[in-house]
Amino acid sequence: MGAALTAVPYVLFPDARAAARPQAVDHPGAAWHPASRSNYTPSNRPRAHPLHYVVIHVAQTTYSGTLSVFRNPGQKVSAHYVVRSSDGRVAQCVREADIAWHAGNWDYNTRSIGIEHEGWVDQPKYFTDAMYERSARLTAAICARYDIPRNRAHIIGHHEVPGSDHTDPGRHWDWKRYMRLVDKYA
Repeated sequence: MGAALTAVPYVLFPDARAAARPQAVDHPGAAWHPASRSNYTPSNRPRAHPLHYVVIHVAQTTYSGTLSVFRNPGQKVSAHYVVRSSDGRVAQCVREADIAWHAGNWDYNTRSIGIEHEGWVDQPKYFTDAMYERSARLTAAICARYDIPRNRAHIIGHHEVPGSDHTDPGRHWDWKRYMRLVDKYA
Protein backbone atom coordinates (compact mmCIF):
# COMPACT_ATOMS: atom_id res chain seq x y z
CA MET A 1 0.00 0.00 0.00
CA GLY A 2 2.75 2.52 0.90
CA ALA A 3 4.59 1.90 -2.38
CA ALA A 4 1.41 2.58 -4.34
CA LEU A 5 0.96 5.95 -2.63
CA THR A 6 4.46 7.05 -3.60
CA ALA A 7 3.47 6.79 -7.24
CA VAL A 8 0.37 8.97 -6.86
CA PRO A 9 0.97 12.47 -8.25
CA TYR A 10 0.86 15.40 -5.82
CA VAL A 11 -2.04 16.95 -7.75
CA LEU A 12 -4.31 14.49 -6.00
CA PHE A 13 -3.16 15.88 -2.63
CA PRO A 14 -3.16 19.66 -3.14
CA ASP A 15 -3.59 20.51 0.53
CA ALA A 16 -0.49 18.61 1.60
CA ARG A 17 1.65 20.25 -1.06
CA ALA A 18 0.17 23.71 -0.53
CA ALA A 19 0.76 23.53 3.21
CA ALA A 20 4.37 22.46 2.64
CA ARG A 21 5.37 25.40 0.44
CA PRO A 22 5.47 29.01 1.61
CA GLN A 23 2.54 31.18 0.57
CA ALA A 24 2.98 34.42 -1.30
CA VAL A 25 1.91 37.26 0.96
CA ASP A 26 -0.73 39.83 0.03
CA HIS A 27 1.26 42.72 1.49
CA PRO A 28 4.83 43.25 0.24
CA GLY A 29 7.36 42.87 3.02
CA ALA A 30 5.12 40.81 5.28
CA ALA A 31 6.44 37.47 6.53
CA TRP A 32 4.19 34.44 6.05
CA HIS A 33 3.27 32.86 9.42
CA PRO A 34 0.15 30.79 8.64
CA ALA A 35 -2.64 30.36 11.13
CA SER A 36 -4.00 26.87 11.66
CA ARG A 37 -6.62 25.96 9.06
CA SER A 38 -8.91 25.34 12.06
CA ASN A 39 -8.84 29.06 12.90
CA TYR A 40 -10.24 30.71 9.74
CA THR A 41 -12.67 30.09 6.90
CA PRO A 42 -11.41 29.67 3.32
CA SER A 43 -13.20 32.06 0.98
CA ASN A 44 -12.87 33.99 -2.26
CA ARG A 45 -13.11 37.57 -1.07
CA PRO A 46 -13.83 40.17 -2.25
CA ARG A 47 -15.99 38.30 -4.79
CA ALA A 48 -17.70 36.14 -2.15
CA HIS A 49 -17.91 38.93 0.45
CA PRO A 50 -17.10 42.58 -0.33
CA LEU A 51 -14.63 44.19 2.07
CA HIS A 52 -15.74 47.31 3.94
CA TYR A 53 -13.60 47.50 7.10
CA VAL A 54 -10.17 47.25 8.61
CA VAL A 55 -10.42 46.25 12.27
CA ILE A 56 -7.60 47.34 14.59
CA HIS A 57 -6.77 45.05 17.52
CA VAL A 58 -4.27 44.93 20.37
CA ALA A 59 -3.35 41.32 21.11
CA GLN A 60 -2.87 41.45 24.89
CA THR A 61 0.31 39.41 24.34
CA THR A 62 3.60 39.50 22.50
CA TYR A 63 4.15 39.20 18.75
CA SER A 64 5.43 35.63 19.08
CA GLY A 65 2.63 34.81 21.53
CA THR A 66 0.04 36.04 19.02
CA LEU A 67 1.54 33.94 16.23
CA SER A 68 1.52 30.94 18.55
CA VAL A 69 -2.15 31.42 19.41
CA PHE A 70 -3.07 31.60 15.71
CA ARG A 71 -1.10 28.38 14.98
CA ASN A 72 -2.92 26.50 17.76
CA PRO A 73 -5.92 24.69 16.17
CA GLY A 74 -7.79 24.71 19.49
CA GLN A 75 -7.90 28.51 19.80
CA LYS A 76 -10.51 29.24 17.06
CA VAL A 77 -9.12 32.74 16.49
CA SER A 78 -6.93 34.47 13.93
CA ALA A 79 -6.28 37.77 12.21
CA HIS A 80 -4.93 38.52 8.77
CA TYR A 81 -1.88 40.39 10.10
CA VAL A 82 0.19 40.92 13.24
CA VAL A 83 2.44 43.97 13.74
CA ARG A 84 5.44 43.81 16.10
CA SER A 85 6.04 46.69 18.49
CA SER A 86 9.83 46.99 18.45
CA ASP A 87 10.39 47.35 14.71
CA GLY A 88 6.98 47.26 13.01
CA ARG A 89 7.61 43.81 11.52
CA VAL A 90 4.44 42.58 9.79
CA ALA A 91 3.40 38.93 9.73
CA GLN A 92 0.56 37.70 7.55
CA CYS A 93 -1.32 34.77 9.07
CA VAL A 94 -4.43 34.49 6.89
CA ARG A 95 -4.77 35.35 3.20
CA GLU A 96 -6.92 38.44 2.60
CA ALA A 97 -9.22 36.34 0.40
CA ASP A 98 -10.01 34.16 3.43
CA ILE A 99 -12.10 35.03 6.50
CA ALA A 100 -10.07 35.43 9.69
CA TRP A 101 -11.92 34.93 12.98
CA HIS A 102 -10.99 38.17 14.72
CA ALA A 103 -14.00 40.43 15.20
CA GLY A 104 -16.29 38.21 17.29
CA ASN A 105 -19.07 39.01 14.80
CA TRP A 106 -19.46 36.78 11.73
CA ASP A 107 -20.84 39.57 9.51
CA TYR A 108 -17.86 41.81 10.33
CA ASN A 109 -15.42 38.91 9.93
CA THR A 110 -16.68 38.34 6.40
CA ARG A 111 -16.38 42.04 5.47
CA SER A 112 -13.11 43.03 7.15
CA ILE A 113 -9.36 42.60 7.36
CA GLY A 114 -8.08 42.20 10.93
CA ILE A 115 -4.76 43.65 12.11
CA GLU A 116 -3.43 42.60 15.52
CA HIS A 117 -0.78 44.68 17.27
CA GLU A 118 1.66 43.33 19.81
CA GLY A 119 1.07 44.72 23.27
CA TRP A 120 -1.47 45.42 25.96
CA VAL A 121 -4.18 48.10 25.96
CA ASP A 122 -2.97 49.48 29.31
CA GLN A 123 0.72 49.65 28.32
CA PRO A 124 1.18 52.49 25.81
CA LYS A 125 4.94 51.85 25.58
CA TYR A 126 4.08 49.11 23.07
CA PHE A 127 2.58 51.66 20.65
CA THR A 128 5.89 52.65 19.07
CA ASP A 129 6.61 54.90 16.10
CA ALA A 130 7.65 51.83 14.11
CA MET A 131 4.38 50.05 14.92
CA TYR A 132 2.21 53.02 13.98
CA GLU A 133 4.16 53.63 10.75
CA ARG A 134 4.12 50.03 9.49
CA SER A 135 0.53 49.42 10.54
CA ALA A 136 -0.64 52.64 8.86
CA ARG A 137 1.18 51.67 5.63
CA LEU A 138 -0.52 48.28 5.78
CA THR A 139 -3.95 49.79 6.39
CA ALA A 140 -3.49 52.35 3.58
CA ALA A 141 -2.53 49.55 1.17
CA ILE A 142 -5.52 47.42 2.19
CA CYS A 143 -7.86 50.37 1.73
CA ALA A 144 -6.38 51.02 -1.74
CA ARG A 145 -6.67 47.34 -2.78
CA TYR A 146 -10.34 47.07 -1.84
CA ASP A 147 -11.52 50.66 -2.23
CA ILE A 148 -12.25 50.96 1.50
CA PRO A 149 -12.70 54.60 2.54
CA ARG A 150 -9.89 55.83 4.77
CA ASN A 151 -12.04 57.14 7.61
CA ARG A 152 -13.04 56.15 11.13
CA ALA A 153 -16.33 54.70 9.92
CA HIS A 154 -14.36 52.05 8.00
CA ILE A 155 -11.11 51.78 9.98
CA ILE A 156 -12.41 50.76 13.36
CA GLY A 157 -11.29 49.41 16.70
CA HIS A 158 -12.30 45.96 17.86
CA HIS A 159 -14.39 47.62 20.56
CA GLU A 160 -16.48 49.26 17.81
CA VAL A 161 -17.62 45.98 16.26
CA PRO A 162 -21.31 45.46 17.11
CA GLY A 163 -21.71 43.00 19.98
CA SER A 164 -18.04 43.16 20.97
CA ASP A 165 -17.09 42.87 24.63
CA HIS A 166 -13.48 43.88 23.89
CA THR A 167 -11.82 47.19 24.74
CA ASP A 168 -8.98 47.11 22.22
CA PRO A 169 -7.18 48.96 20.90
CA GLY A 170 -7.89 50.92 24.10
CA ARG A 171 -7.66 54.51 25.28
CA HIS A 172 -3.91 54.77 24.63
CA TRP A 173 -4.25 54.08 20.89
CA ASP A 174 -3.71 57.42 19.14
CA TRP A 175 -6.43 57.43 16.48
CA LYS A 176 -5.67 60.96 15.23
CA ARG A 177 -2.03 60.09 14.68
CA TYR A 178 -2.89 56.75 13.10
CA MET A 179 -5.40 58.20 10.65
CA ARG A 180 -2.95 60.98 9.67
CA LEU A 181 -0.39 58.28 8.88
CA VAL A 182 -2.92 56.21 6.92
CA ASP A 183 -3.65 59.30 4.80
CA LYS A 184 0.08 60.02 4.42
CA TYR A 185 0.71 56.54 2.97
CA ALA A 186 -2.37 56.46 0.74
